[in-house]
Amino acid sequence: MSFNKDRPEGKDFFDGSNDKLDVEVGSPVVEDEKAFAEQRELKRGLQQRHIQMIALAGTIGTGLFLGSGRALAAAGPVGAILGYLLTGILVSGVVLSIAELAALVPLTGSYVRYAACFFDPALSFAIGWNHVYAACVAIPAEITAAAVLISFWTTSVSNGVWITVMGLLIISTNLFFIRVYGELEFGFSMLKIMLVVGSIVMGLCIDLGGVSGQPRLGFQYWKNPGPFVQYLGIEGSLGQFLGFWTTFSNAAYAYSGVETIAAAAAETKNPRRNIPKAAKRIFVRVILFYVLSIFIVTLIVPSNNSLLLKSTGTASQSPLVLAANLAGIKVIPHIINAIVLTSAWSSGNSTMLGASRTLYGLAREGHAPKIFLRTNRFGIPYISVGFVSLFMSLGYMTLQDSASNVFSWLQDLVSAAAIIAWMVICIVYLRFYYGCKRQGIDRSELPWAAPFQPFAAWMALLGFGLILLTSGYAIFIHGKWDIETFFSHYFNIPLILLLYFGYKFTKRTKIVRLDEMPIRYFIDIANQNPEPEEVPAKGWRRINILWS
Repeated sequence: MSFNKDRPEGKDFFDGSNDKLDVEVGSPVVEDEKAFAEQRELKRGLQQRHIQMIALAGTIGTGLFLGSGRALAAAGPVGAILGYLLTGILVSGVVLSIAELAALVPLTGSYVRYAACFFDPALSFAIGWNHVYAACVAIPAEITAAAVLISFWTTSVSNGVWITVMGLLIISTNLFFIRVYGELEFGFSMLKIMLVVGSIVMGLCIDLGGVSGQPRLGFQYWKNPGPFVQYLGIEGSLGQFLGFWTTFSNAAYAYSGVETIAAAAAETKNPRRNIPKAAKRIFVRVILFYVLSIFIVTLIVPSNNSLLLKSTGTASQSPLVLAANLAGIKVIPHIINAIVLTSAWSSGNSTMLGASRTLYGLAREGHAPKIFLRTNRFGIPYISVGFVSLFMSLGYMTLQDSASNVFSWLQDLVSAAAIIAWMVICIVYLRFYYGCKRQGIDRSELPWAAPFQPFAAWMALLGFGLILLTSGYAIFIHGKWDIETFFSHYFNIPLILLLYFGYKFTKRTKIVRLDEMPIRYFIDIANQNPEPEEVPAKGWRRINILWS
């Protein structure tokens, strides 16, 4: 079978007819590497430290700084810790899967492109447009959140002004050199890591009685009000289990974005080495930051604090701020609000990068108009960036109070879309894994073979499938029905099925057979185009634990 079968003449996936490759020094590509045509159009400006810190920037944000309080209130201290820990373990299966694929096939658009290679072009179409749709909702929500955060300091300026400013900042960041984007995200990530470390130290000081006039807390709040919460007023172990189960969807939203380490693979220097490095290290760091931070929060804030459920949208909602206020520390709310503000900008940047590159990848596959393939002199797909930017105008809807409620459940739609994307990554990887077996290809021949496979992918697929189906379980309890909650939790399931089967029946696509996958072709390309040897770290870089 030819991989270009049934494609329009002159529009091959392996088309190498583009002009000279425009990449930065240090990332040579041999002329006959025709499979990666976009590498002749997109600049490789992301280095290892950018990729690793971008992955952190996509995971450490409002889910930790603001949303962890809801998990604590719903599940109690032990339930919240277990929820974030187990979700992180499931996410690790996704990260390992996408990194192995990206190391072999460093294409912009990542899993959207891999779906066409190793599963079915119809799945590529469905998950690609599902991702773009989610981003078109998520970006205006992020810039609106940034405007609300600014109102923590002043209300004399309309939120519409701040929405405009934040939107223009995100657009300009994504239209300049990819290196500018990388440096900005690097800086944002450093700020957030400093806040997390500072918060952990502050929490330990409060818990151990290091604040003047405050008693030593220890594990007092684990005993009273207790390690678990009776969720929805349901008594006994069932109520405690339901509270614990609720944290999975909260934690999933908090971890969303980890797959962006492969979104700009064609713009990453030495992707076959740097993306696997990010995958191996990012999981440990995220677990460390999230689980340790949640643990500290459970020690210094009681789960029955009424302010945990107060959705203000500013730093006053953060359990870290509640703990600081209880201890009489006054400056913390301003510091947290300022850094959470950069988190909203960072998340908007990351979402824009992923969405624009996905749209570019869809156009490469013939699933979107070819106009989205146009790049500017900086190697940025500016038409794709412009299209996604148009939906930023949805942010102005929140200037009306009623529209603010709409955006709260639209964010749940984004969360469901993230879980579906993770499941698709696992499905595509498993097809690739069994394709290697069918063709007699040993995984040692791959540029990088992820550990714990295929068990990690199966675990993540089944785990997130169960979470997706049960995420809105509360509305099925007698007297708890809510149409908006039902829609936000389950709309994505019929949407992805409609996109997949609609395209499949219209275009009459077929699932790629295991023995017809172009795995050997990509291995040959990787072998014929080795990456330069890694320069050993010297001096202080040898003790760098963040991105070295």
